[in-house]
Amino acid sequence: MVAMTPRVKEILSWYRGENPGILSNLARLMNTGNLAGTGKFVILPVDQGFEHGPARSFAPNPPAYEPKYHFELALEAGCNAYAAPFGFLAAHAAEFAGQMPLILKLNNSDSLYKDNNPCPAVTSSVRDALQLGCAAVGYTIYPGSSLRNTMYEQLREITEEARAVGLAVVVWSYPRGESLSKNGETAIDVVSYGAQIACQLGAHIVKVKPPTAHLELDAAKKVYEKSGIPIASLKERAQHVIQSSFGGKRIVIFSGGETKDDREFLEEVRQLAAGGSFGSIIGRNSFQRSKPEAVRLLETVQAIYKEGK
Repeated sequence: MVAMTPRVKEILSWYRGENPGILSNLARLMNTGNLAGTGKFVILPVDQGFEHGPARSFAPNPPAYEPKYHFELALEAGCNAYAAPFGFLAAHAAEFAGQMPLILKLNNSDSLYKDNNPCPAVTSSVRDALQLGCAAVGYTIYPGSSLRNTMYEQLREITEEARAVGLAVVVWSYPRGESLSKNGETAIDVVSYGAQIACQLGAHIVKVKPPTAHLELDAAKKVYEKSGIPIASLKERAQHVIQSSFGGKRIVIFSGGETKDDREFLEEVRQLAAGGSFGSIIGRNSFQRSKPEAVRLLETVQAIYKEGK
């Protein structure tokens, strides 16, 4: 059993309004893997098969077509948790029961139908998460979509149900919709706004994309310029996103995004870590490599976060 470190205790103190079940599951997430006790996270997410299709997701590394592969990768790499939709988790959750925290992704989209205002389908339930032995549920919102209110209302219901049974809630907050430009989806003002919305909706852990220095909203641009908010470097932008998440008192992790070469990817992680990121959630940049290469990469990322703890 991992001793409760001062840092883990400090982070849990930010969630004192929650019940013991949620606090226990947050502690479980923070006390697992190579980063146990540091308050930092490296999570393996594998929802890309649903979101983008099997070939686009797994053809670069064919063993990844098999659901068991991802449980093994997350374990061998010492990740804090493994997140996936119902099918991938249900395939092997019993075999790996108790070996690592699982996060059930409760809503998903597919890329067979294009819509400028996305709204993912709810594809599994809090009850499913309990039966699979999960520590948390995950849910994606698209602030900026004309269907955002539907997602917010669904998340309210899911959060209420998850809290009642002691499961933590992880929110993927990805601004997207016809009111935003493509560059605006990762603009610093928009990403920070998306993180704030996720916190207001009750997220215990928020996942966002690394923000760019672009400012999308005219009203926000005036404030950023007048207030002199520093956003030139990714480090500064990460700091601002975390500041926007209840003054840094919510766990904020950043996605790895599309596959990059090692140098580019690791430099991005270093900047995020220097900006106070609580960690990274790394999918395609890990499972699209051979397992030995993926394990080395994930361990390197963990070392970066451990050095900056």
